Amino acid sequence: MQTIGRTIFAAVMAAGLMAGTAGCTAVTTHNNASAPPSGATAPAPSSPASGPPSASAPATGTGSGPANEGLPAVPAIVQKIEPAVVTIQTQVGLGSGVVYRSDGTIVTDAHVVEDSQKQPFTTVQVQFADGKQASARVLGVDNVDDVAVIRADRTGLPVPTFASTPPVVGSLCVVIGSPLGLDNTVTAGIISGLHRDIPPSSEAPEGMINLIQTDAPISPGNSGGAVSNGQAQVIGLSEAYLPPSSGAVAIGFVTPASTVTVVADQLLKNGTVKHAFLGVSLSDISPQTAQEFRLPTTNGALVINVASGGPAAAAGMKPGDVITRVGSTPVNDVTDLVAALRADSPGQRINVTVQRGSTTTTLEVTLGNTPAATQ
Repeated sequence: MQTIGRTIFAAVMAAGLMAGTAGCTAVTTHNNASAPPSGATAPAPSSPASGPPSASAPATGTGSGPANEGLPAVPAIVQKIEPAVVTIQTQVGLGSGVVYRSDGTIVTDAHVVEDSQKQPFTTVQVQFADGKQASARVLGVDNVDDVAVIRADRTGLPVPTFASTPPVVGSLCVVIGSPLGLDNTVTAGIISGLHRDIPPSSEAPEGMINLIQTDAPISPGNSGGAVSNGQAQVIGLSEAYLPPSSGAVAIGFVTPASTVTVVADQLLKNGTVKHAFLGVSLSDISPQTAQEFRLPTTNGALVINVASGGPAAAAGMKPGDVITRVGSTPVNDVTDLVAALRADSPGQRINVTVQRGSTTTTLEVTLGNTPAATQ
């Protein structure tokens, strides 16, 4: 059985993102999926294999956890998290998942349970940490955040704690999943960065926003598996990695737990997730950008393009505008803008303040629904 994967070749940057409400927008490149996107390489097929957990990791840092949060803490973390990590098998490959509720509800990446056309399978097969297997129904997927919820025909499952706060940069990070079909595999490292963005691709026009970066090894088949902090809390799901061929060394990305839980709860309640849509391509403002566009400040989100017929266009927003505020919330960069929109809903009217040359203008925008969310 193939372990399907997608890898990132593009530079990680906050540019050209179509602003939506999600902490992570539409999927671009991943470490486990039905087919690689343009410019990515697919891993060689492999057969699933079972074996004892193995730990391989670079030196870890310290965070807000216990004093012994380094590598000596990993076995205890694995004992708590591993029973809740599963292997997911579909017609096209293998991925990972994490128990969300004891009634058999499991969260994973959307691309783990979809075919090459991004259509979700009706059912998948789940293998649990204890070796037992069960069929699972795909309850819902959200391609904007790349999160899916499935429910296996099994109850009484162990449920890990999902972290309610972001991890600390430099703190311990433990990844558990089924890379290349090797279930119960453990790797470890540190949190390398927060709020990482992946540029859009032809497969995912909106890119991904607000990911966690780690140097803990992530491989094809890890997608959707647990990423834990030093307190044995799930801080997110394995999402993507940069391959060595791109010149990267140990750069992986994680969908934050805050995104996973919000999306999973909406999928369980409504079957779908709605995302507010502004309809602009944006860039952070570097000193070089400010000089090139003759901008007086590096604060704000620079509008690169305005989608024809979109909410921003209807409100009169133009390329070259700098968004500095949404309602009463200041916007210092693209991530601030996305975070500000997360609390809003399609159809809601909001005031967006823009700097246009030497003039400050407030536009009333009626938000739309992110196109990817309607597919």
